[in-house]
Amino acid sequence: MTILLLGSGGREHALAWKINKARGNKKLFIAPGNAGTSEFGTNVSLQVNDFQGIKDFVLTNKVEMVIVGPEEPLVHGIWDFFKNDAALTHIPVIGPSKHGAQLEGSKAFAKKFMARHNIPTAKYREITAHTEGSDFLKTLAPPYVLKADGLAAGKGVLILNDFEEASNELKTMLDGKFGAASQTVVIEEFLTGIEFSVFVLTDGKTYKILPVAKDYKRIGEGDTGLNTGGMGAVSPVPFVDKKMMQKVKERIIKPTIAGIASENIDYQGIVFIGLISVGGDPFVIEYNCRLGDPETEVIIPRLNNDILDVLKRLVSGKLDTVRIQQNKNFAATIVLTAGGYPEDYRKGDVITMDNLAKSENNSLIFHGGTENTEGCLKTNGGRVLAITSFGETLEKAVDASTKTAGNIHFEGRYFRRDIGLDLLKK
Repeated sequence: MTILLLGSGGREHALAWKINKARGNKKLFIAPGNAGTSEFGTNVSLQVNDFQGIKDFVLTNKVEMVIVGPEEPLVHGIWDFFKNDAALTHIPVIGPSKHGAQLEGSKAFAKKFMARHNIPTAKYREITAHTEGSDFLKTLAPPYVLKADGLAAGKGVLILNDFEEASNELKTMLDGKFGAASQTVVIEEFLTGIEFSVFVLTDGKTYKILPVAKDYKRIGEGDTGLNTGGMGAVSPVPFVDKKMMQKVKERIIKPTIAGIASENIDYQGIVFIGLISVGGDPFVIEYNCRLGDPETEVIIPRLNNDILDVLKRLVSGKLDTVRIQQNKNFAATIVLTAGGYPEDYRKGDVITMDNLAKSENNSLIFHGGTENTEGCLKTNGGRVLAITSFGETLEKAVDASTKTAGNIHFEGRYFRRDIGLDLLKK
């Protein structure tokens, strides 16, 4: 098959690496891609929201499937764009319709969907006026959770301990702190527990569960400091045992897929379910309509299936014939970030990997914010690289990724050395 993969981060590099291994891969294009994706396909100078440009490219290059990495084109309706165009309708797009993508694109939509289908989640209130929101905050115990309703580049969630600060932040959000994304704010009850992520591949009626992961969002070790797009991830997750997964299936996955089906939502892609275990019971924190990053870099290497075979069965109505096969070893991903990230960060620093020891060459190095310029590899984003390693134990996988990360250098380089280590104590 000739494939077009949309996106430019570590998620897309991991997917390109996996697609390159597939038996049915004839030609792979990545738009716009990064320095790493070019090893497995052809980077194309197209932006993910340029639907007309994508159409022209797809038709000219006889693309047979489009795989969407990031959420924006899905929320903006790329699935519908293809479905409703006579020249494109025969080309499958891996992802939900615009309607289905609202599970990520609107926090309020997702909460109401969960309420309709009795899916456990934190109690909440949808707010458009400051006075109403401030009154609701008074009914909650701190910390207070404020979420911009729409997409806010991963920065639209605030967790605050002080009532006055929360009330003031609510006002600034409603006044446009995150633009149109925070014209509506969802205020949630704070849930105490430990988080994990479940990825479900679905055709809108049936589903298959991919490897489970846990990611780490805070910049500082010990989960301190500012939130980021993700500093690392591990898979499998030791505390997510058979008993927990049975609860997740019965209480969350089955009613989610049944809800999608009963509401006639077109969906042929990933439902990412961000969960929190509260006293041993799973609650939904959020839905995403695509694979996460850096979770993709840890779960895709653990997936032993031919990814194109799986996706072809998905779009042909044969998902129920797929048997998901997982590597039994642990995998750990550590993200290397640019100096200053997640605030203003450096760009254009030269990346060197000359010191990688032979014993560490089994690590996978996925590019996120990189580019090849002036004959060398340079930083071009906040999250620069993601290092994934396997191990018979979680500790060995983490140790291998840490050693490899330590042998990669660029000015201002930073990475956490405690990814996954909290789970060794549980």
